Amino acid sequence: MYILRLCCIAVITAVCALILKNHKSGLVPLCLTAGGIIMFLYAFDYLTESVEFIKSFTEGAGIDNDIIRIIFKIVGIGFLVELTASSVKELGFESTADKLVLCGKIIIFVVSVPILNSTYKIIVSLIELV
Repeated sequence: MYILRLCCIAVITAVCALILKNHKSGLVPLCLTAGGIIMFLYAFDYLTESVEFIKSFTEGAGIDNDIIRIIFKIVGIGFLVELTASSVKELGFESTADKLVLCGKIIIFVVSVPILNSTYKIIVSLIELV
């Protein structure tokens, strides 16, 4: 049901932008930005339910909270970079958007290094058990 509402918001935003395009073309970017923000906030509300589930799951499984924070940080960086790059592309600056995506990938790699370190420690401890 959430996705249907989200799609309705997107269609309403697009129709409003088309109407404004013919009458007041200067307001089209504002309309699209407002629609995007509304969609993002709506999806973010849905995300909070999933975060609560993941918290309870990780507590039950005994997974370190730092690892989960890093994973959420990586996902957040990815979403933010993709959203920003798409917006920059819509404005006609594709090369800047591509550079932003590349920088986002580099940042995600750097942020994920503690997960690699943690995985290495787990593998070493398993080898020592043998």
